[in-house]
Amino acid sequence: MRMYETIFIVQPDLGEEELKGISARVQEVIASMKGELKRLEDWGARKLAYPIEKFARGRYYYLRFDGDAALIAELERRLRLNDKVIRYQSVKLEKEAPAAAAIPAKVAEEEPVEAAPEAKAETKSEEE
Repeated sequence: MRMYETIFIVQPDLGEEELKGISARVQEVIASMKGELKRLEDWGARKLAYPIEKFARGRYYYLRFDGDAALIAELERRLRLNDKVIRYQSVKLEKEAPAAAAIPAKVAEEEPVEAAPEAKAETKSEEE
């Protein structure tokens, strides 16, 4: 099983029942395809970078799950068929990314690492 995350945007003017219905259908697809839901977050309504289908705002959802390619295909098919979903994007994660807060403060304060000697030689010869 591979790790995936999907962010989808729904119309901002939907009622609570419609939002719960969309969330339930997404969870149902993952469960029926033998996937494992890790996280489903409602990020709330936000202004879009550009209007999509005449909507200037959208309600964002973040979905993190484990599954296979067939699960992604079915989930995206269902999101595409739902008129209330205006955008979605799925991404395969290579491995668990550490949280930004987990990076020690000492590491963040260190000076940047210099380029390798080969890289310095290449840049020097290009300048000449």
